[in-house]
Formats: sequence, C-alpha cells, structure tokens
Amino acid sequence: MTLKGARERWVRTGGVELCVAELGDPGRPTVVLVHGYPDSKEVWSEVAARLAGRFHVVLYDVRGHGRSTAPRPLRGGFTLAKLTDDFLAVVDAVSPDRPVHLVGHDWGSVQSWEFVTVGRTEGRIASFTSISGPSLDHFGHWINARVKRPTPRRVGQLLGQGAKSWYVYLLHTPALPELAWRGPLGTYWPKILERAERVPGGDYPTASLPTDAAHGAWLYRDNVRARLRRPRPDAYAHAPVQLITPQEDAFLSERLYDDLDRWAPRLTRRTLPAGHWVPRTRPDQVAAWIEQFATSAEGGRPAPRPTGRHADRFAGQLVLVTGAGSGIGRATAFAFAEAGARVIAVDRDAEAAARTAEQSRLAGAPDAWAEPADVSDEQAMEKLAEKVHDEHGVLDVLVNNAGIGLSGSFFATTTDDWRKVLDVNLWGVIHGCRLFGARMAERDQGGHIVNVASAAAYQPSRVLPAYSTSKAAVLMLSECLRAELAAQGIGVTAVCPGFVNTSITSTARFAGVDEEEQRRRQQRTARLYGLRNYPPEKVADAILDAVADNRAVAPVTPEARGARLLYRFAPGLLRRIARVEPRL
Repeated sequence: MTLKGARERWVRTGGVELCVAELGDPGRPTVVLVHGYPDSKEVWSEVAARLAGRFHVVLYDVRGHGRSTAPRPLRGGFTLAKLTDDFLAVVDAVSPDRPVHLVGHDWGSVQSWEFVTVGRTEGRIASFTSISGPSLDHFGHWINARVKRPTPRRVGQLLGQGAKSWYVYLLHTPALPELAWRGPLGTYWPKILERAERVPGGDYPTASLPTDAAHGAWLYRDNVRARLRRPRPDAYAHAPVQLITPQEDAFLSERLYDDLDRWAPRLTRRTLPAGHWVPRTRPDQVAAWIEQFATSAEGGRPAPRPTGRHADRFAGQLVLVTGAGSGIGRATAFAFAEAGARVIAVDRDAEAAARTAEQSRLAGAPDAWAEPADVSDEQAMEKLAEKVHDEHGVLDVLVNNAGIGLSGSFFATTTDDWRKVLDVNLWGVIHGCRLFGARMAERDQGGHIVNVASAAAYQPSRVLPAYSTSKAAVLMLSECLRAELAAQGIGVTAVCPGFVNTSITSTARFAGVDEEEQRRRQQRTARLYGLRNYPPEKVADAILDAVADNRAVAPVTPEARGARLLYRFAPGLLRRIARVEPRL
C-alpha cells in the first residue's frame, strides 16, 4: 500500500511534525483525507489515486501515527482541540487561499466532525464527507435521548451500540492496549482485517503499527468520556455533509445517524453493503461519491439528491439492464434512474433502448446510455462488455432481464423452439454473468447480479415445459453463482415474477399451432394479463428492494409467493395443480 508519485512536506504545529503527502495539481480544488485508528495515511492510497486526476489530494499522518511525531507527554496530547490545530496547520500550508473538501474515516471522521462544527474553521471547509465515524457530541446527545426517554426500541439501540463498542472500554484501561498492540495483536492485525473485513492485508503498513496503535489509544482516553458526558449543544455543521454508512459495520450502528439532519441541515446520505474499512474495500465507489459531492460544492450548487427508492444506496452506481426496451426491463431502468444511478439500457431493438436511455435521464439518472445487443449472441455480448468496460468501467449492478415466452406441450415443441428459448432465457443470462460478473469479481469491490427468472422456475406446468425449464435453470444458476461469488462480496438474486402485464404476453410463441391460432392465443393471453394488470413498475421496485437487502430469491406477485410456499411445503399439491392449469 503506497502513495506512488506523492510529494512530501513536513508541517510543524503544537510541538509535533506532521508528515503530509500531496497528489495531483495544486491548482485544482483540494481534498484532504484524514485517516482513522490504527491506520496511517496510506489507508487512503486507493481512493487518493482515483481522485488525483480531478483534485489536489492531501493526506497526512495524524500526530503519533505513521511518520508524524507524537506529542510529549502522550496524556492530553490528542485532544480534539489539538487535532483541530493540526488540521488548520496542514490546510494553511497546502491550500492557504481556498477552502478544502474534507474527508474522514473512522477516527479521522470523528475529529473531522470537530473541524466542521467549531467556529475557527468556518470558511476553511467547502464540504465534508464522513465515513464510519460519528461526532462525539452527536453521539452524546443520541445516548442522552435514549437514557432520558427510554422505549423498548431505543433501549435495544443503546444496548446494540454498547455491544459494538466493546473495544472502546478496553482502550480506556491503563497499559493493556499498549501491551496488546506490542504483542500478538500488532503482529496479526493485518490478517485479522483480511479475514474479518476482506481488507487486503498483504501490503498493510506494519512497521509502525504497534507504536501507532499504542499512541492512538490516547485519542479515546483524551476525548470520549469527557465529550459524551458533556456534549456541546451547538455542534452544527457549517459546511455541506455527505454521510457514507457501511451497512455491515462491525463497530457502528446505522441508528447512530438517525437524528443527523438536526445537526447537518445540508446532508446527503449514502449507504454501502460493506464493512468498516471501505476506503480499502470499496475505493471506486467511495472516490466516485467524494468526487460527485465535492464537484457539486465547487459549483456552488446543492449536491444532487435523488428521491427514488433506495437513492442512498444506488446514487452514482453503474447499472446495466438487458431487455430494457420494454416491460420489466424498462421499468427497472427507470427505477434505478430515479435512485440516481447511471444506467446502460440494452435491448436488441436499438430504438427502444434509446427511448429508455433518454427517459432514464429525464427520470433522474446522472447519465444513461443505450446499447443495442442480442443477449443470445455470444460475440455481440463480448463486444458489448468490452465497450462498456472501456467507456464506463465495471458495473455495480447487472440486471439480466431479457427473455422470451413459449407455450405448448412438450411434444409440440420442436428442437428449434427449445434452442430459441434457451438461447435467450438461459444463455443470455450466462453470457451476462460470465462477461460482466467476471469483471466484478476481478475488481473485488462487491457488486450485485440480478437474474430475472419466473415463478415458472418452481411451478411446473403442462403447457410451459421449455419456458419453465429455462427459468428453473436461471434460478439454479443464480443459487450456484451466489455461493461462488459470496467471498468477493458480490450478491446474486433470482427474481421470480408471476403474471405481469408486459409485452411478453403479446410476443410469446405457441408451439404446434398455425399463424392464425398463434395470433388468437397471443391476443387472449395479453387480454388476460391486462385484466390481472400487475404493473412492471412493482417488479422493478421489488428488484431494487432485493438488491438492497441482498436476497437470494425474490418472488414477486402474490401468486409467485404462494407457489414458492407450495413448492417448499406442499410440492404434491403444486404438481396436481400443474395437471389442470394451462398458463403462460
């Protein structure tokens, strides 16, 4: 973990020397990255490299960490007031004439909340991005509110955070933290991070770790108890704040930030399905959100605040939807667009894909693109994947939605019929998973794959052998991929709708009948589905919910959920129904 091409300088303040590193053009807006405990500035290396092309990026080792010197004596040398002195000294050195964009992680965020809420820094901070570190003042008020006005829910929140904060109590004990860090904990810490949080530990800076961690215990001793007992009543942020909350944070509950709008009126919320050390495990997404937020602040305009479903989760993410020209695919593209995602609409009908992309931009997508492709054509999909990765980067969410319908008995279904259905419904999904999923796994920063199957995947039917088989294969493929990709933090969901009013009903083929009977059955099926009138927008909402909750299987519509229950608990009844119920 190195800061390649960084320029170093030393800043003297309050009896210590701070090691400061700079990347990028000093003439550009400055982003200051503040690290947490027990890290050094190098924890930001991946994020800094991604920001350096757009910003002047500044990182410094907090006093007593990395190559910065420690105060003497240690006791009383790490107060928030002295950390604020350090920050102002660094800012005066690297950006004397312009306010900076502040980003903090862990204890870097805790102290940065101090920076952004004290009067002497007003005008020096253009924006603040907080990651995995609350204001001690806000935390103190949060505790007091639950102690003074307890309810079962509030008491549960208090106990839950108390359990997560077990290490804080230990760090207040005399000598024990220092002994632990200079003993086996300091030796095995990189491996602990790698196993518990998937933080790449091979290049974690270990040379100064025991000393840094021992010094850093005074961050807690000098500040936590005193500030939690007497939180400031006026700890309001004087700059726009972006809160990035890892949903799987082992140390901090999401509930800590429930009242944050009170203290940060210009607040933008973001969530990530990740653990505590997101600067190392999700640098692409973290850097993208920092860039977007800082750029908005530089332009003097409010940060974009999408209002769609799960906007805090999907804003700024790159989402590709196949079969996006109509039906569930189009509705899904719009839903992600309303959540602020960047959308790539793929359909074999180029005009339909273009319409979806244009309407996605109107729906709120920061950008949207149309790409014509036939998902059953392997070479076409390979070209699409190469183009997407070259022009837009690795996907955050892939929705394999494209599909076709086919009805008819097994013996009326020809070999060509089987090939057409499997080529689109199964091989189209395989191509998408293989070509886009492989890049997700190679990036190793998480992601999600959605494969749109059907309730027919687990509900046998005498008139849907080919269609049901293709969707059952998609369901099992999804389950297998979910098991394989879990280690890389990539979720896989099989979405299983029932009767949905989409164009697939009017374009579905019926095996073994002439053209006239084909048209008659298509019209009848479309009419029946129209009477059912379950809109594709509800399926799109269910897809976003399933990704946000990382569900393995997501039945949609009441009949799909009912069939799923019968499949699991009363399969015999489901088989009897299949003998008498013709359906698409």
